[in-house]
Amino acid sequence: MNSGWRFLTLAVLLSATVLLLAARSRHEIIPDHPSFDSFPRAFSGWTSRDIPLSKDVLEVLGPGDFLLRNYRNDALDTNVALFIAYFPSQRAGDTIHSPQNCLPGAGWSPVRKDRIRIDLPGHRAFPANRYLISKGEERQLVLYWYWAHDRGVASEYRAKLYMIADSIRMHRTDGALVRLSASVAANQDRRSVERTLLGFAENIVPLMNTYVPR
Repeated sequence: MNSGWRFLTLAVLLSATVLLLAARSRHEIIPDHPSFDSFPRAFSGWTSRDIPLSKDVLEVLGPGDFLLRNYRNDALDTNVALFIAYFPSQRAGDTIHSPQNCLPGAGWSPVRKDRIRIDLPGHRAFPANRYLISKGEERQLVLYWYWAHDRGVASEYRAKLYMIADSIRMHRTDGALVRLSASVAANQDRRSVERTLLGFAENIVPLMNTYVPR
């Protein structure tokens, strides 16, 4: 599907979503959830520091709960940036923003994009987007997916369709975006960075149903 048809399809889908959710807004359930302030700051071998989000970024994101944190593993000599955006309600058009739109605005260009299957102990496998991006001489590998109600999906369109179904079935429209990223050095094998991100994901996925209510 070319970009024009993709945009038209998404526009129609979003318009239908807004109309449907507005009609059902009086019955929407907004679940309680812990703040990301309590999200673990350290895992085995990993320590972290928070990265504040600017006022401009928060205005673009809209109402929600957000976490941007850099995790450091000295033994591996590597850093992983974790970003989670949770929206308790998406009924008024405050929907999740795809990194495909945000990354170019920050000066990053896609070098390669495809999907990967994340298969972790204790949870059924789910697809995620895999992006290799560049800015000047810098390169980063990015994995991201959409998460709601113990369900991970890669497709933005599928996530929105699930949201409509959940609004009818559960009277809820909450959902989240999870993004992991790490630098890829000039002489570094991209696959080794991918293994690091997947290993880090093993710490994150088991926590998702706590911070993004099931």
